[in-house]
Amino acid sequence: MKQLFLTLLLSVFTLVAAAADEGYETLALPLPTSAGPGEIEVVELFWYGCPHCYNLEPTLSDWVEARPDNVVFKRIPAVFRKGWVPAARAYYTAQILGVEERVHPALFKAIHEHNARLNTVEDIEKIFVAEGVSAEDFRTEYESFGVDRSVRVAIQATRDYQITGVPSIIVNGKYRTTASLAGSNEAMLEVVSQLIAKEALLG
Repeated sequence: MKQLFLTLLLSVFTLVAAAADEGYETLALPLPTSAGPGEIEVVELFWYGCPHCYNLEPTLSDWVEARPDNVVFKRIPAVFRKGWVPAARAYYTAQILGVEERVHPALFKAIHEHNARLNTVEDIEKIFVAEGVSAEDFRTEYESFGVDRSVRVAIQATRDYQITGVPSIIVNGKYRTTASLAGSNEAMLEVVSQLIAKEALLG
């Protein structure tokens, strides 16, 4: 029995190592997704203060634009610590207000090109107002129950996906890849495409 257990354990380690060599890791337990029948979910976990996330954004945006029709893509702002909460609130505020397409890149640029900070509601409000959102609309949503709930979900997702850094991409609740695992941002997205194809074959 002991020998059988050791053999099974070695097999698991071998599979994990093989996956890592291919640029991804398999989650110990698959997580539920928001994908419908025949769809595959791809999730990016990011943080606005992360330079690697900022550098990935143009390449990722191109990939999202050209993604297969069966792929459901969504972003989740990672929350590793309390100081990351304002940035997460900013993302979900933009999403609820329907201005994610222009405010999301503006938040990245404000930090990495203009040395802005997202530490306070006042810091974030300035960016939204510059993008044409009224201060009143911004405050209403930023402080809303909907944003509170979304941030709690993001905190839990950061834990459940067992990520250790950002950006990280999760494919169909089963696989995790990063630029470090894959070798580069471009290689990471190639790995994502390969995993999508793999999941499509599995049905």
